[in-house]
Amino acid sequence: MTEDPVSQIASVAWGNFPSGQSEREGEPPSGFAGGGGDVSPYKMKRTHRLIADAMLGKLAKWLRVLGFDVTYERWIEDQVLVRRAKNEGRDILTRDRRLAQRRWGNSIRFIVIEDDHWPNQVRQVVREFGRPPRKQVLSRCLRCNEPLNSIPRKEAAARVPPYVHRMQKRFFQCPTCRRIYWRGTHQNHILNRLKKLLVQDCSGQRATRRSP
Repeated sequence: MTEDPVSQIASVAWGNFPSGQSEREGEPPSGFAGGGGDVSPYKMKRTHRLIADAMLGKLAKWLRVLGFDVTYERWIEDQVLVRRAKNEGRDILTRDRRLAQRRWGNSIRFIVIEDDHWPNQVRQVVREFGRPPRKQVLSRCLRCNEPLNSIPRKEAAARVPPYVHRMQKRFFQCPTCRRIYWRGTHQNHILNRLKKLLVQDCSGQRATRRSP
């Protein structure tokens, strides 16, 4: 099976291992950590909390790369999605226009994602909300959405390959899945790809809809 683009970038750019697993036993890398540089001309004016519907898993991962707080469950039902958005104060990203047109109440905000392809989906969301501050880029766990915590280098010693511990000075951990992350040598590759993705933005109207 071909890896999705997020995992492909992570594989060459950041190392990570599940807590307590060795390099050989660990799954293929799927995340990265640490602040990055500017990747978009759009500035986020305030923090937004998002939730993506079941059709937008790849978009959710890319938004986490950028530092967005976006939750996602692959098999979530519409009513659960809306209830969770309301309880947690999240805007809903969806490909389902009919879902957005239903009467859910004034407190629920939908952003209807217009395109089938993840690069254009990312561009649309960044046009809508702006981008998070650069310190938030590459700062979340792609699997859990949790902000990564810095951990002592000594604590990481028994949980990463020896050569990684020798070469790296800073380590991070997801507080939920306990994966260990560290900076790789291709951070600029990630940032450049994100920058190209967002700079090549195409004009278009925002697809924001509020429930009637």
